[in-house]
Amino acid sequence: MAVIQFREALNHAMCEEMQRDPDVFVMGEEVAEYDGAYKVTQGMLAKFGPQRVVDAPISEAGFAGLGIGAAMVGMRPIIEFMTFSFSLVAFDQVVNNAPKMRYMSGGQFKVPIVFRGISGPGQQLAATHSWTVDALYAHVPGLKVVIPTTPYDAKGLLKTAIRDDDPVIFLENEAMYGNRGEVPDDDYTIPFGKADIKRPGKDCTVIAWGHGCLTALAAADLLAKDHGMDVEVVDPRSLRPLDLQTIAESVRKTGYCVTVEEGYPTCGMGAELAALVQETCFDDLDNHVVRVASLDVPMPYSKPLLNHVVPGVNRVADAIKKATYFQG
Repeated sequence: MAVIQFREALNHAMCEEMQRDPDVFVMGEEVAEYDGAYKVTQGMLAKFGPQRVVDAPISEAGFAGLGIGAAMVGMRPIIEFMTFSFSLVAFDQVVNNAPKMRYMSGGQFKVPIVFRGISGPGQQLAATHSWTVDALYAHVPGLKVVIPTTPYDAKGLLKTAIRDDDPVIFLENEAMYGNRGEVPDDDYTIPFGKADIKRPGKDCTVIAWGHGCLTALAAADLLAKDHGMDVEVVDPRSLRPLDLQTIAESVRKTGYCVTVEEGYPTCGMGAELAALVQETCFDDLDNHVVRVASLDVPMPYSKPLLNHVVPGVNRVADAIKKATYFQG
């Protein structure tokens, strides 16, 4: 089993699917000649040529719409947004066309398209380039929303996304592209709607995904070291569909629940998860669900301010202590 970077896992997934299926192609800004703005598509132009690795102009609405049209006639496009902040330019295409076409055509048209790229406050991208869009797109019926945490998840989930017959929003974090992890060389997929228990425990359930999951794992390790707490971290991996069963089983075991997200708290995924946990596990909870999210302000450019706004290890650890009535 090879140890590779997160970006390499994504690259391997796309290359393997393009070799397997000639209808798969990649389109986006700087994906070809420049080898990708973040080198996720590095080497793909040389392997597959300019008809399957396509540099698009700075026109997200245009190439998102082109991809939707191509999907409707049998292709399987992978549309890369350099950042999902730019997907807002193509919002009508992504939320009003792609997810509704199959329904409105009575099943005559499938839209097997993947929209992938960076979401969230990565490396000081300031207010307009730092949107965490998971809750925004999880709100839309017909879209599937997937967020990998590890290189293993990245490859398996992306291969599933490419093979899916419905539009998939595939969200990555710039700060994670260099992270390394074990990834099998064989052809494997990870089903949507199947959460992964990243860290088993018995004292508190923490629900977190993507970069926020890494923060939660670090907080759990800190609490184990300093206070002997045994925290369970559950990674949904896909927010839509959501594996509520695994989440509920964990909460019933621990009796406490914390959600961690890098999006905003107002109408965020944490609020949705808190409602679902309260509805499903009310009699098993020994406290209300505690939410951790970015502060409700535009994302700052300043590194110290950014670190203050985005949930860090200590803030997550404090939330776990609050949820469990820790008095140490």
